[in-house]
Amino acid sequence: MDNAIYATLSRQSGLMQEMRTVANNIANVSTTGFRREGVIFSEYISGLEDNGPSLSMAYANGRNIDLQQGGLTQTGGRFDFAIEGEGFFMIETPQGNQLTRAGSFIPSPEGELLSPDGYRLLDPGGTPVAVPSGVQDIALASDGTLSAAGEPIAQVGVFLPSDPNGISHVGGTRFTAEAGSEPMEGATLLQGYLEDSNVNPVSEISRMIEVQRAYELGQKFLDREDERIRSVISTLAR
Repeated sequence: MDNAIYATLSRQSGLMQEMRTVANNIANVSTTGFRREGVIFSEYISGLEDNGPSLSMAYANGRNIDLQQGGLTQTGGRFDFAIEGEGFFMIETPQGNQLTRAGSFIPSPEGELLSPDGYRLLDPGGTPVAVPSGVQDIALASDGTLSAAGEPIAQVGVFLPSDPNGISHVGGTRFTAEAGSEPMEGATLLQGYLEDSNVNPVSEISRMIEVQRAYELGQKFLDREDERIRSVISTLAR
């Protein structure tokens, strides 16, 4: 196969991955606590036979997570929490503890605060956060301290990944930190607010158009190369 076709196919594969990523960003423009993702391209250089020039190909082999804070929407919910600035909530899942910026929680019959997926919210020590059943006067201080009728009962944990570049998206608004995470000091929490998605729909749609055009140009090149090869084969077969 012609080297130009190899290079174009590797580029087309990466563009297809980027298109899926952009489409997922757009689909989650209204998802609470969603973090925009981008595709990271790297160059792969392969040597050719007979000491010819090398062949450069592009591969989409990674994703970049945009940690910029989204806007805050006031909901008035007693168990709607938002982090102002850096940090993540930590929730307990069957796959291990995971991080999220989605701060909408629901008390279970036992009083434990659960994410919409049913995962327990954890305090700085990794213990589930619980509130007394039937108590209406629940307040969250800016340092994460939860109080019932004016008495402290628990603290909502805020965590920072040890390596901010080492977090991986595992689904929805949940992430894992490959190098682990530590409780964060000085975090600011708000009660009655939720953080919006940090996706900018205008820029994502613009990027989708750019990727689509680039993919179409690559496809046209492949179609022309296919016609050229067929023509050569047809000529030789006569």
